[in-house]
Amino acid sequence: MKVAVYGQTYSDNALDYVIELLDELSGLSSEVVFEEEFYKLLNKSGELGSYKVFNAEKGLDDSFDMFVSFGGDGTVLRAITYVRDLNIPIVGVNTGRLGFLSTFKKEDVRKVVKEFVAGEYTIVERSLVEVKTNPVMPEFENLNFALNEVTVSRKDTTSMITVETHLNNEYLTSYWADGLIVATPTGSTGYSLSCGGPVIAPTAKSLILTPIAPHNLNARPLVISDDTEIRLRVSGREEHHLVSLDSRIATLENGREIVVKKAAFTIKMIEYTSESFLKTLRNKLLWGEDKRN
Repeated sequence: MKVAVYGQTYSDNALDYVIELLDELSGLSSEVVFEEEFYKLLNKSGELGSYKVFNAEKGLDDSFDMFVSFGGDGTVLRAITYVRDLNIPIVGVNTGRLGFLSTFKKEDVRKVVKEFVAGEYTIVERSLVEVKTNPVMPEFENLNFALNEVTVSRKDTTSMITVETHLNNEYLTSYWADGLIVATPTGSTGYSLSCGGPVIAPTAKSLILTPIAPHNLNARPLVISDDTEIRLRVSGREEHHLVSLDSRIATLENGREIVVKKAAFTIKMIEYTSESFLKTLRNKLLWGEDKRN
């Protein structure tokens, strides 16, 4: 069994749970490889011993059975920039609050291995979106994809921007708002949800267009087929606006066309029988907790 381990550099409280994971793996003749910076942080005291490391350029390939992410949902979003199209299944161990991607509580970290070995899981393929511009934005040249959402938003102004939107070469509308979110089913429980967007099951073949604080209250979120090509063009009082892919952000001049569509590859997430999406949904949104019903 070959396992990659990753975490954010500031998650130093993860050490105890990483050690538990390693202890559980020790009886399975496993090969464990750490992300380079995470390993340096955790091994300051030398407790971990010697392990191989990987980084964004080398050390990972499709021979890995599992990629374990210690942190929150944001850590999983960063993890996909390492995994990319290698088809390594990802599982998130939450070292903070409950997340939609990091579903395992840190206290249950041993279950990550036990339930995997027992076959009590399914592999769910999560679709991504990609961005193309001409010329290519250097910030996104090698990482032009997102698991949650692509967002265009205003920059250096409190004034709204206009986002001219076309779907498959047909004009839809011009959103007058603080910005526009193009979310995947996975991203439907993130920024889009905060802006009034719907929750969509991770396996749905859909994308969501969610305006951010629109001027017109009849500008509602729109669910479209995920084979739709979306073309956006921004105008406003300032000369530039922001484009973000999950947590990565860049500045783009107004008037340049942005093409958003489903990426050619997917990210594989391990969904354990004990930690399903529906269970996470109930726990996170507190469904059924209102005793008045």
